[in-house]
Amino acid sequence: MIFLDAAATTPVRREVLDAMWPYLTGGFGNPSSHHTLGEAAAAALAGARSAVAAVLGCRPGEVVFTSGGTEADNLAVKGIALARQAANPRLDRVVISAVEHPAVEESARYLERFHGFAVDVVPVDESGLVSPDALAALLGPRTALVSVMYANNEVGTVQPIAALAELARSHGIPFHTDAVQAAGWLPLDTRALGVDAMSISGHKLGAPKGCGMLYVRSRTRLEPVVHGGGQERGRRSGTENVAGAVGLAAALTLAHAGQEEQRDRVAALRDRFIAAVLEGVPDAVLTGHPTERLPSVASFCFPGTSGESVLLELERRGVVCSSGSACAAGSDAPSPVLTALGLSAELAQTAVRFSFDAAVTREELDHAAAAVRAAVASVKNLGAGQGR
Repeated sequence: MIFLDAAATTPVRREVLDAMWPYLTGGFGNPSSHHTLGEAAAAALAGARSAVAAVLGCRPGEVVFTSGGTEADNLAVKGIALARQAANPRLDRVVISAVEHPAVEESARYLERFHGFAVDVVPVDESGLVSPDALAALLGPRTALVSVMYANNEVGTVQPIAALAELARSHGIPFHTDAVQAAGWLPLDTRALGVDAMSISGHKLGAPKGCGMLYVRSRTRLEPVVHGGGQERGRRSGTENVAGAVGLAAALTLAHAGQEEQRDRVAALRDRFIAAVLEGVPDAVLTGHPTERLPSVASFCFPGTSGESVLLELERRGVVCSSGSACAAGSDAPSPVLTALGLSAELAQTAVRFSFDAAVTREELDHAAAAVRAAVASVKNLGAGQGR
């Protein structure tokens, strides 16, 4: 089996499991407990926080551990907007892009339904890019927050985050970015990017599912959305997942080391794969930006097919991938990301996404490209036969 669905999840790295193991076994203490076991757990948690901060170029106190990217997005969007509105009731608008992950989009809609916010959606061009001019047109004195994802989970388009964040800052508006897909591939220095909040998920990096984090710049107002014991400096209550935090820190550190070399290698393989697919399936449509895209994502629409049928044929040939976001699996509706790019609903239903981890090989992608050609031809032939 060739696994090309790394944007959905990745296997746990052995080094990460080794780092976590002591806190899943003998070092099981609660970091809030004032005894030897608790203090050891607290020290491990502090070490993980410092390790994450070192990668992000921020202070350890600006790192909030969460259960994953979805919780981090919810905390950022709801928490910052609600805190800003509490300080100034006139701040009742949030701006998001048209290609956000559901965790951001649904958080904004929650604010709209229950807290009287208006949601302004900045459009994207046919490649999925947000232009600074398009964002500027939506910023105003009532804007509480801007949230634009760093790299799209379906088509891989990478946004000009530093420019967009600087624009928001010039208006005095906090800027959040969902960096779940960008982590491990793109620079994450929060000061260089100029962001006020950034979400990351461990299981995209070789850590287990159920661990993530939110960077929140010092002095950024944040209303907690989970209440209880006041952990994480009052920003996220609940007994901390020490092993998960340690695993996330280890995975992020490993992914960051040698990132540039891996990025260049995988990007070259991605381009070779894209060229092979477009040559083998001449009417295939590459989605996302042709150059400003993640090294790890190649996504296509195959006119005259069903994306789900192509997936089944590919798996039969030993290639596992997806038709888009794993969070939308089972939905019959066309992808909102693809329709935001201007694709028709009919064409969007033919989408297939291939996403790679850093260990992907040329041989695997060459085999996958050949499988794509065969799978698409098989589905089209079947459709033609049914048409008769």
